[in-house]
Amino acid sequence: QVQLVESGGGLVQAGGSLRLSCTASGRAFGTYGLGWFRQAPGKEREFVAAITWSGDRAYYTESVKARFAISRDNSKNTVYLQMNSLKPEDTAIYYCAARAGYYSGTYFLPDDYWGQGTQVTVSS
Repeated sequence: QVQLVESGGGLVQAGGSLRLSCTASGRAFGTYGLGWFRQAPGKEREFVAAITWSGDRAYYTESVKARFAISRDNSKNTVYLQMNSLKPEDTAIYYCAARAGYYSGTYFLPDDYWGQGTQVTVSS
């Protein structure tokens, strides 16, 4: 069983930056496609970013392009989300997800691996 643990959330002023981390247990991290999602109060969970198992391609939702960057460090079993120029509308619980099998897409299913989430609050 793979466990994902997010960290790095917090309270930041608009225009500020945060870096989220998600560390996975297990030995097959290098074969996982990885993603970040978020859920704001009263809204559905939405896709934010994803990175392929090989790390050669990243995908972003339109609202975070040029502000957020996803990366991975397989030596640390960790995926990162660098968030710059944060806006109040970025306030949400952020979740990381992992999908096994040399995944290179942006769809993550409930049966995939998910973290417990970390709160990001951006004040205006």
